[in-house]
Amino acid sequence: MTTCEPESRCAQPADLVELFAAFNGMALRGFGGVLPWAQRVLVDERRWLSAEEFVELLALAQLMPGPNVCNLALMFGDRCFGWRGAIVALAGMLLVPGLVVLAVAIVHGQFAQIPWVQRAVAGMAAVAAGLVIATALRLARTQRWRWLALGAAAFVAMGLLRWPLAWVLAALIPLAVALAWCGEVGAGARG
Repeated sequence: MTTCEPESRCAQPADLVELFAAFNGMALRGFGGVLPWAQRVLVDERRWLSAEEFVELLALAQLMPGPNVCNLALMFGDRCFGWRGAIVALAGMLLVPGLVVLAVAIVHGQFAQIPWVQRAVAGMAAVAAGLVIATALRLARTQRWRWLALGAAAFVAMGLLRWPLAWVLAALIPLAVALAWCGEVGAGARG
């Protein structure tokens, strides 16, 4: 994994309480779309990860089963404090937001038929979608053209042409592996 530049060394959380507070804050601020907040907090505000490290951890998190940001929290917590950090970061991501979701579900069950409540929920969904798109565009700046081309191909195939995920993955995964292998071989020949 790439590390921060020597002149701008990446910091780390001072203790488990700071780790919990950071992930809890991300989860509460990013209700319905934590990924933009995770990138902002971990890379921009606290400088615990470089942009490249964040993208690499996120890519690995997407390969693992479960929610991407929870996987990211587990990996980052483990990286800083071992298994205790993994548990604390995940608890920060899930504990308080989980209680909030339960309370909202109870309240929503009582008021779901009111038209302005339905419009408010639809508006929140649009905001969450916009945050995800903005984060994707921001993260795309750290990637090489070949990965952007693969992402665009996946978007066109699934989002516009409505091809099944299995077909798209069957076509793009071998292509991605070949491009990565060619990039490594080329880098090795130059180095």
